Amino acid sequence: MKRITIFKNGTPAEGRLLLVSPTHTFEEILEECSLKLELNAKALYTAQGALVDNVVFIRDDDVFYVSDGKPFMGPSKPQAAVIRPRSFSSISPRNDCKRHSRTPTEGTTTKCTCSSSEWVTLNVGGHMFTTTRSTLTQQEPESMLARMFCDEDQWYSSVDGSGAYLIDRSPRYFEPILNYLRHGQLVLDKDINPEGVLEEAKFFGLTSLMEILDEVIEKNQVPDDSTPINRREFVLRLLSTPTNKELRCQGMNFTNANLSKLDLRYINFKYAVLKNANLSGANLSYCNFERADLCHAVLDSANLLGVKMLCANMEGTSLRGCNFEDPAGSRANMEGALMKSVNLEGSHMAGVNLRVATLKNANLQNCDLRGAVLAGADLENCDMSGCDLQEANLRGANLKGAALKLMLNPLHMAQTVR
Repeated sequence: MKRITIFKNGTPAEGRLLLVSPTHTFEEILEECSLKLELNAKALYTAQGALVDNVVFIRDDDVFYVSDGKPFMGPSKPQAAVIRPRSFSSISPRNDCKRHSRTPTEGTTTKCTCSSSEWVTLNVGGHMFTTTRSTLTQQEPESMLARMFCDEDQWYSSVDGSGAYLIDRSPRYFEPILNYLRHGQLVLDKDINPEGVLEEAKFFGLTSLMEILDEVIEKNQVPDDSTPINRREFVLRLLSTPTNKELRCQGMNFTNANLSKLDLRYINFKYAVLKNANLSGANLSYCNFERADLCHAVLDSANLLGVKMLCANMEGTSLRGCNFEDPAGSRANMEGALMKSVNLEGSHMAGVNLRVATLKNANLQNCDLRGAVLAGADLENCDMSGCDLQEANLRGANLKGAALKLMLNPLHMAQTVR
């Protein structure tokens, strides 16, 4: 069996496929053409205008123009519909590619396996680009470009006088896309806007390139007042501040910032936002965190001598192994702080002021709370096993459900609890 493509004489569109068996006569082929194209077929012409009068001249994959008796009027060059912008999701693959093999399976997307090195020329917005079919198809096999040039029977574009494929897009943004398809690396000149390249990548359906461009655009965004400060920016600010002057960071946004192991003594963080910030191992002695948001921050092993955390939000904060105890006698002040589910395991907190603080469900195992002020604090369901509460003030504290076993010192009778 041979498969041929037939068009009406002078019409390069709405072609039909026709199967020709070895037993078909030429007259039978004309009858089939009449039925397929709905005309009275009397002659068959090749694309070059040669008249076919015998079935032996018909080969597999030939293209013919069927005439009802008029002279040959086939086009002088191949034409088809101009490529117009449309969403990539509207493209549907075909499974009858005759030039390249495809192996579709149910529930999976058909991929083109084109590996041809045939050279093609693209006329993109009036600028000529020469490349190979394999470059356009192998890097992103499911993109619009790959599907256009993998199966010539499925995708068509108008061509100019030199035979270059016409694509009505910006050549300025197409060049980095073509280079990406060549070597898999995105290289942008300084005067190229990545957002323009992203729009072209969306049009051509280049998924992997879209992800890379999204990251590039995000990195190049100019920070505004709401953009969190990162470690590098803060370190530069630290270095530029004289040691005899206070560094004020009131109300600044340090969300997710990594400030671990830095010397941050005496800095004013009042009203600052430090959600999920990493301050582990940092020296935060004598810092002011009044009403700051330290929700779910990590301050493990930090030095907090004389720190001020009045009414700070420290819900879910990790403070394991921290040192609040100042040999000089300065006491950390955490009065009224919200410390639900905080982890203070093994911290040195002698003399710390936790008056009316909320420590519900907190982990205070093995904490040194000698002389600590816990009057009126909410210690409901706290784990205080192994704590040293010698001379601690627990008057009016809520110890409902608190675990007090294995305490180093029994509660003194004067430490009234309710």
